[in-house]
Amino acid sequence: MAGHFEPVPGGGAAVPLDEVEIAILRSLAAQLLELIGPGDEPVEGEDPLAALFAEGPSEPPADPALARLFPEAYAGPDADEQDEELRALSAEFRRFTEKDLRSRKRADAIAVVRSLDSLTATGEGGAVLKLTADESLHWLGALNDLRLTIGTRLEVGDEDENAELYRLPDSDPRKPMVMAYLWLGALQETLVDTLMS
Repeated sequence: MAGHFEPVPGGGAAVPLDEVEIAILRSLAAQLLELIGPGDEPVEGEDPLAALFAEGPSEPPADPALARLFPEAYAGPDADEQDEELRALSAEFRRFTEKDLRSRKRADAIAVVRSLDSLTATGEGGAVLKLTADESLHWLGALNDLRLTIGTRLEVGDEDENAELYRLPDSDPRKPMVMAYLWLGALQETLVDTLMS
């Protein structure tokens, strides 16, 4: 393996990572957890079914990265006032789905952190990350969320706009995030290929 995911027996995937890659992935996953926010812990004595059916927010997040992770279902952010009915439908949909979506995204990021924390270093200063089929799905979700978040922060647009972004000089402060965005994309692509093979 040369820095990309490959299949392992039993339906999982594996990728070699050096210490720097492990640290970057863990840091990005931890930052994603901070962005998503803490989970709703059950209150002692609270009816578990009531907590299960508690409603979530009805307004879209103000942070553009969160708005990308939790998009409007029917009305986009630029919808005009004629789309008031669509806004109402989006608010209703968000109220009943965003809480679960946040929980899933949080679980994906936590799975990344835990699998990285469980790695045993090899003699060469890195390790081979081996994922089960279930862990691979969590990683796929987290890699997608990380790319969406970084892409939003970088204001990644269509291919013509991206060409300039990809040719940034090393002195540009956005360069490390562009490199992370591209690297995460390569990891995501090879993980998808691995899971489909």
